Amino acid sequence: MRLKMRGAAQMQETAMAVTEHPDNAVVIDPEEAGRLRAHKLERIGRWALPMLIMALAILAWDRICVWNEIPRYILPRPGEVVATLFQDSAILFAALGVTLKITFLSLGLAVLGGVGLSILFTQSKWMEMSFFPFAVVLQVTPIVAIFPLINIYVNDQTAKLLLCAWIVAFFPILSNTTLGLNSVDRNLLDLFKLNGATRWQTLRLLKLPAAMPYFLGGLKIAGGLSLIGAVVAEFVAGSAGQSSGLASRIIEAGYRLNAPRLFAALILISFTGIVIFLVLTWISNQLLKGWHESALKRDH
Repeated sequence: MRLKMRGAAQMQETAMAVTEHPDNAVVIDPEEAGRLRAHKLERIGRWALPMLIMALAILAWDRICVWNEIPRYILPRPGEVVATLFQDSAILFAALGVTLKITFLSLGLAVLGGVGLSILFTQSKWMEMSFFPFAVVLQVTPIVAIFPLINIYVNDQTAKLLLCAWIVAFFPILSNTTLGLNSVDRNLLDLFKLNGATRWQTLRLLKLPAAMPYFLGGLKIAGGLSLIGAVVAEFVAGSAGQSSGLASRIIEAGYRLNAPRLFAALILISFTGIVIFLVLTWISNQLLKGWHESALKRDH
């Protein structure tokens, strides 16, 4: 007991010596101060550096157009693209609405189908062995090769685009969620069995929470792929003038040599993809915050 009290007293004296100066001034550990400074610089650089590089790239783009006297129908200046984005906002944003409709509908169906099939595969190994290879075949087949068949068998134009975008976004959710459901700690599974938990209780209380980080990772991937799938499907369908999404506006601008509108539509698609990724990342952090290691690391 005396040894413990003496050790505690020594630790307290050491802490006082580190944090207090004889003149009652607080002494900051140089190593800790350097760590805090590096963390602050990292937080600032995470946003400042990409913005700086983007600004330099835009400036270089503008100077290349001016110095080489490139015609606007080949490569417009950034200012012309921004002006076109505002001037043609009614056309472009109406087309964006059509593209977003296909994107979010396909993403929702991919979530329902991917999670549902993942649960089915987890509950039955025979089902997984039987049907998972077909999902792999569907994923690795280019969508531009599948669309002619879809065009023959599906009459509704929206259904065609939705099916194409769903095929692209479906597999990441299916594979990630299946991996998460199959990656549960075996010791916890044995504990549930010892306590007499049923298969569905184990699924609801153990496997689904454990698979949540995997599902959210697949969701972030599928969010961007659903937008890509919608645009690609619109490109294929829009070549015949049947689509009214952003891809058809790009094709139309290309035919008319309206490069500013073409670049404006491309920037709108890129910005939309970035927003989708950021929103899904925020949702993932909110759901995992406080209990999963990937979210806890961001808090320090």
